[in-house]
Amino acid sequence: MHILLTGGTGLIGQKLCQLWTQQGHQITVWSRRPQEVPRRCGNAVKGIAHLSDLKDQPVDAVINLAGAPIADRPWTRKRRTQLWDSRIGLTEQLLAWLEQRAQKPQVLISGSAVGWYGDGGERELDETSQPVKEDFASHLCGAWEETALRAEAQGVRVIIIRTGLVLANEGGFLQRLLLPFKCGMGGPIGNGRQWMPWIHIKDQIAAIDFLLRESDARGPYNLCAPTPVRNREFAKALAGVLHRPAFMPMPAIALKVLLGELSVLLLGGQRARPARLEEAGFIFRFTELPAAFEDLLGRH
Repeated sequence: MHILLTGGTGLIGQKLCQLWTQQGHQITVWSRRPQEVPRRCGNAVKGIAHLSDLKDQPVDAVINLAGAPIADRPWTRKRRTQLWDSRIGLTEQLLAWLEQRAQKPQVLISGSAVGWYGDGGERELDETSQPVKEDFASHLCGAWEETALRAEAQGVRVIIIRTGLVLANEGGFLQRLLLPFKCGMGGPIGNGRQWMPWIHIKDQIAAIDFLLRESDARGPYNLCAPTPVRNREFAKALAGVLHRPAFMPMPAIALKVLLGELSVLLLGGQRARPARLEEAGFIFRFTELPAAFEDLLGRH
């Protein structure tokens, strides 16, 4: 199978390249820096700067994961434009490329996040749920999904992956928390009651691979462990595996002053569950947060 990836040099993309190369697939990564692709993704992976570089080469599947990190900095007007263009703008370029091709891919797996639901409070959210509250993050995810779904009009089956907080050693959300928690300065955020839908990186990669191989998979799938936890439980479990206390709460008012609207990502949450993924037969390796932390951080 020939697989085209966007976002292939990111945390999840690199892991997918490793897995699919081992499985014998041909991988091409569309990147702004194609010369870095072999180093980051493996020598067998080809990087291209323009979709036109593929010419008439058949592509069986497209995995669309590109997007500037949403929580790296406050949502200024300039940052909002960058976040929008890196997701919706890039996906529109993919659609234009698809329209020009006589032989189209069978499937498009396109990224999204559980932030599509907005701050869900205490509601349990599965793929049949509608957005609970609207904010910039939910609008961004909504537009990203709607743009990707337009590929269905071209005969391409579309799968939307609404990802939770991906826990990994190599980067991402967890790595940003390690220093304060190692220094004994970690703790709950705000009142600590907000839900945190998480997923181990191994399950994230396995779930995407599973959906790629499911010939009848289409529509949205929540990619998060079946046991979301509250923020205070998350802080307690992380401090526990690091053998540190977790008693330094971050006041909500401080986050709102420092981060503005971005603070909703930390003060709100989603009690999401992967109903469709489990119904399809996917089996999670890590369903309990302490076991996931032990696997990732036990050596600490």
